[in-house]
Amino acid sequence: MRFLFVGDSMTIGRAGDFTWRYRMWQHLDTSFGAPYRIVGPRSGLYDPEADAPVSDAYAASDFPADARHHLAGWGVGWQHMSPLIGEAVRSGKADVLLVSLGLIDLGFYTDSTRTEGSARAFIAEARAANPRVRAVLLPVIPNIRAESDPAFAAEIDRFNELLAKAVADLDQPFSPLLLASRPPTYDIHRDTYDGTHPAPSGEHKLAAAYADAMHQAWGLGAPYTAHG
Repeated sequence: MRFLFVGDSMTIGRAGDFTWRYRMWQHLDTSFGAPYRIVGPRSGLYDPEADAPVSDAYAASDFPADARHHLAGWGVGWQHMSPLIGEAVRSGKADVLLVSLGLIDLGFYTDSTRTEGSARAFIAEARAANPRVRAVLLPVIPNIRAESDPAFAAEIDRFNELLAKAVADLDQPFSPLLLASRPPTYDIHRDTYDGTHPAPSGEHKLAAAYADAMHQAWGLGAPYTAHG
């Protein structure tokens, strides 16, 4: 089974981060119980000095190169990834997409209605590349800006409602979709390092959201257990 991580800055991480992708790799490597691969056209972290995804300075020295693959980028959203996902699924022969997108769309580029349209286009492009692809989608977690910007917070809430409806509408037996639950104890003041990007505790909680959703709904793997 081939997993593809898709996301924005919370997923790619910056130089010096562990990333929740690392936590998910630890979980898969110790608990999945079946052959798997992590695929994707990219592998780097975002380097703030270069303003580009060119760093390989992961905090974890045991994160193997072949598990670092992803399709994530700093400052990207559904609208940026929907044109790219088909080729990434096709070239990586991805079976399962683990997706965290939307905060950037809503915060900088567009509104909840158009973002939902981009999410639907993303799913259509992924299925065009692999009609049996599965996907686990994480709702947008409000960041620190949402605490002082009521209009932005309302757009996040509305998009999450639209995303849940899209998942219900588009779910198919041969290409199932899951809406993961926001980690119930996720606290942006304790689980992030800047009000948006996950600190180690947040990384574990994000990985757990995906692992537990797949285990509960599809019987894939085991419940999440933190390592390190």
